[in-house]
Amino acid sequence: MAVPGPDPESEPESVFPRELGLFADSYPERSRFCFCGHALSITQNFGSSLGVAARVWDAALSLCNYFEKQNVDFRGKKVIELGAGTGLVGILAALQGGDVTITDLPLALEQIQGNVQANVLPGVRAQVRALSWGVDQHVFPGDYDLVLGADIVYLEPTFPLLLGTLQHLCGPQGTIYLAAKMRQEHGTQSFFQHLLPQYFHLELAQRDENVNVNIYRARHRKPKSA
Repeated sequence: MAVPGPDPESEPESVFPRELGLFADSYPERSRFCFCGHALSITQNFGSSLGVAARVWDAALSLCNYFEKQNVDFRGKKVIELGAGTGLVGILAALQGGDVTITDLPLALEQIQGNVQANVLPGVRAQVRALSWGVDQHVFPGDYDLVLGADIVYLEPTFPLLLGTLQHLCGPQGTIYLAAKMRQEHGTQSFFQHLLPQYFHLELAQRDENVNVNIYRARHRKPKSA
């Protein structure tokens, strides 16, 4: 996920980590992935500014593999990806027929847009927009069929912001897919065991022991008011 400004007291999005100065220079690395018959070329811009948003994480690969194995149907579905980083998951959803909005903090949008342009042909519906959890989710509609996120549950101060964003975005009959590296020290397990089930019916859809990644499927626990 992208990183915001340095003042921890300035605004809600400031709880996201900033890794400024870890690297003197930025450098791109292009990787190729194949899912659902699509050969994807994804650029990861490593360097000082993007931080954790720069790379393709194991959870994103696990989620794409899950969509392929389970033949998840995106055709005609209204889809949004949160904390997209490179945009890999959202791009795959768009190529599979979804009407997809790929989101992250503003710092990551240039990288996502470049990957969309490299992989998405004219006529495929994929747009890239900034979204800061707990800040501006209400400028987005609340009727998405599918809400996607890969490795976005890792920083406890963001959990209430993410939870509120999920509640707003997911439509009354919508489904949320979250893939997460189960890092005990980051409170990830607590989010899925205690916070998310308060508002959503939650089930473990897949467990990948090799990379310690769980994929969860969630739906609204109570009917969502219009």
